[in-house]
This record gives sequence, C-alpha cells and structure tokens, in this order.
Amino acid sequence: METITALLEPGRRTHLIGIGGVSMSALAEVLFGRGLIVTGSDRQEGEALARLRELGILVETGESGLYMPGADAAIRTAAAREDNPEVMAARRMGIPLLERADAWGELMRGYKRSLCVAGTHGKTTTTGMLAHIAVEAGADPTVMMGGRLPLFAGSYRVGQGGMIVAEACEYRNSYHRFFPTTAVILNIDADHLDVFAGLDELCDSFRTFAGLVPDESGVIVANGEDANTRRALDGIGRRAVWFGKDCAVRAARAVNNRGRYSFTVMADGKPYAAVRLKVPGRHNMLNALAAAAAAYVNGLPGKAAERGLAAFAGVGRRMECLGNLNGADIYDDYAHHPSEVSATLAAARLMGYRRLVCVFQPHTYSRTKALFEEFISALSGFDKVFLADIYAARESDPGDISSEMLADGIPGAVYAGGLDELAGTVSDSLRPGDLLITMGAGDINKLAYALLAGGREGRKA
Repeated sequence: METITALLEPGRRTHLIGIGGVSMSALAEVLFGRGLIVTGSDRQEGEALARLRELGILVETGESGLYMPGADAAIRTAAAREDNPEVMAARRMGIPLLERADAWGELMRGYKRSLCVAGTHGKTTTTGMLAHIAVEAGADPTVMMGGRLPLFAGSYRVGQGGMIVAEACEYRNSYHRFFPTTAVILNIDADHLDVFAGLDELCDSFRTFAGLVPDESGVIVANGEDANTRRALDGIGRRAVWFGKDCAVRAARAVNNRGRYSFTVMADGKPYAAVRLKVPGRHNMLNALAAAAAAYVNGLPGKAAERGLAAFAGVGRRMECLGNLNGADIYDDYAHHPSEVSATLAAARLMGYRRLVCVFQPHTYSRTKALFEEFISALSGFDKVFLADIYAARESDPGDISSEMLADGIPGAVYAGGLDELAGTVSDSLRPGDLLITMGAGDINKLAYALLAGGREGRKA
C-alpha cells in the first residue's frame, strides 16, 4: 500500500465512510480544502451532510458505495466495523482503508504547532477553552473536538494558520496515531476497561501518547494534582510543564462566586492572565489552567487567555442550561464516569439550588459493571435520583448488570426504564428551586427536551 502521505496528497480521491460524524465531517472539510477530491456516505441525513454538499462534496445517504469506485483511499469512522457494507466493498475493490485517526495524524504533520488535549475527563471542555484562546490570539487555528462549541456553531473549525487544536481520545489508543507538538494530559482514571486490562495499561497508553512529542521542541502539559498522571510520566525524558496547586502554572487569589471561579494564572512565578470563568466547578478551574498552560508554552499572550476564557460559556452537553420547567432549572451533562458525576455534583452544590435531582443513564454495560460501587457512591450524593436503562452503545446486553441493580443500591432512587416512562415521573417530582440534571453520554438529553416541550411553563433559559 502507498504511504498515507501519498494517499492524502492534493488531487487524490478519498471516500469517507461515516462522513456525517463530528470528527469525520471536519476531516472531510480539511481534506477538501487541502485540494483532495472528497466523497462520502452516512447512514442518515443531517446538518453536517448539508454543509458538506454546499462546499461541493459529493455525499450519499446509505451504504451503497455509489461514490467509492475510483477512490485512491477510503477512510472509515471508528463505528464502521469490518461487517459494514462499504468497508467490505473497499476490501473487495482493493482500495486502501485508513482509520480516521490515521488521517488526522497525517494532517497534523502539516501544522507547525499541534496541540492535542487528552485525559479521561474534561477533554472537550479544555479543547474548547484552548480554541477560544487561540482564536483570540489571532492564530486562526484548525480545531477538532467532540462537542458543539458556540464560538463556531459546531464541533470543528477549519483555519488557515499554522496551528491545530485537537481533542485526543485514548479509546483503542487512537491518539497514538497523532503527531502532537504539545501533549496535554488532564488526568488518568480507570475507564474503557472493555479495551484496557486495567489502570496500569491505561497509564502506559498515556505515557506512549506523551512520548510522541518531539525531543527538542515538544512539550507535555500535565496535571500535577493527579497521581496517575504523575506516575505515568515519571522519567519520560521530555519537557513537562505541570499545572495545579504548587506547580509551575497555578491559580492564585481564587474567588468562588456560586461555583464560578475567578483567579490569576501564575506561570513560572509571574502573572500570566486574570481569569473569570462562566462555567462552574473547581474541575473547570483546572481545565482552564490546562488551557492557559498550553497557551503559555506556545507563546500566546496572556490577554488572549483572559479574553478567550472570559468568553467561554461551555460546550454542548457539559452542564448546559436548557431551560426552566415549573420553577426548576433543567441542565444537561455528558458525565458518564463516577469521577465526572462527582465533579458535576460538586459544582452543582455551589450553585444555590434547593434540591439537586439527577436522571442518570448509564453508558455501556461494561463500564457500569466495572465501576458499579463507584457509581452508587457518586450518585448517592444527589437529593433525588432517577435511573434510565443502560445505553448499550457498541455493546450487547450480557444479562448480569442493569440500572435496576444500581437503583437498589442508591437510597431513594427510582428505576423508571425508558425515556418515555421517565418523562411523566420526573416532571411530577419537580419543585420550584430544583436543579434537574439529565446525565449520561447516550441519548438522555432527549428527555430534557421532551420535558421542556411538554411543560406549560417551559422556556429557554
């Protein structure tokens, strides 16, 4: 097979399988802008497909392989497995088949500065914060992230500058195909245990990612408060800039205003930026420190960090305020790991509500089973908990774990099954002054929108 570099040269033709996905649609636009002939397919219509067609990219709905013949390469989304009809067609036709991460990694080679944000928790938020700073600094960055950022009304941005800011996911070691000049590690926590044998193997994976930065010019930005990150990077032999308490980049004079922090970023003992956050929680202060540290080591001015972080109001599905129903505010959050649940709960406790009500949809059977006791402990901190059925995602029901089992372990929790069953039960339980959080990485946000649509007093907050 030709090298990836040769396959993605201007003028070559490439077909994207699953082109409508967040990362894939961004990849399509970047490749198209680079001068490749791009086609693609996806199972269903959506805004991404409409935008790509407007650019002149041929996109089909379905998996017929209409545009694949003649392609020099096909790139597949991680969700397209070997039994996908277009994957099988590419194999039959002898078309080189690339993974999405391979293509992104190759594209990163073309940027002078490649800032990759990794970590078990907080990747999307921190990538969004860093994108805000880079835009304010006039770097005109290309951005690829896993959530919707209001700044560019989507999950990606195609810039013309020499910088790319990218979310780097550890699942199946996909980030090992990237070429970071700055590797940001926010934290390392036991997760994706359907892929990793345990925490030691996960730490090894992050160490490999961090080791991808160039010996001379690369830098690792890492959380000095996280013991697993410290352990993973011990003796790595690369320049590392640590952020957090008593670190090279730290927060000074922090003030908490109903969960939202203001503080001064100190870098190497000197004030770098005065920050006032709109997003709540100490975990977001750490995320902001990570973004500021990455900006600092890349020479972006402190004033850009101030303006960028001040303007950052969050990303989609990360403690996103959706509206008010009968006196209760409704938020939606992507938390699907016990540590994330606890961080969101801690932030919510500072916001001044009378009761905190959570509707939790566990994400994957393997995660729910592996972290069962941790989920019970984290969720027990809410005043009221409703449990939806486990969102299977890529898995099949093994028959030995369920949301009912979780509910049995949480005082006062209610198992309500599917989203339709939940709507009435949850609505009837809400009181003025409550904060309701729909929580999970599946489709639990549909419940929040259904509640607001059905409520007589529902309105956009």
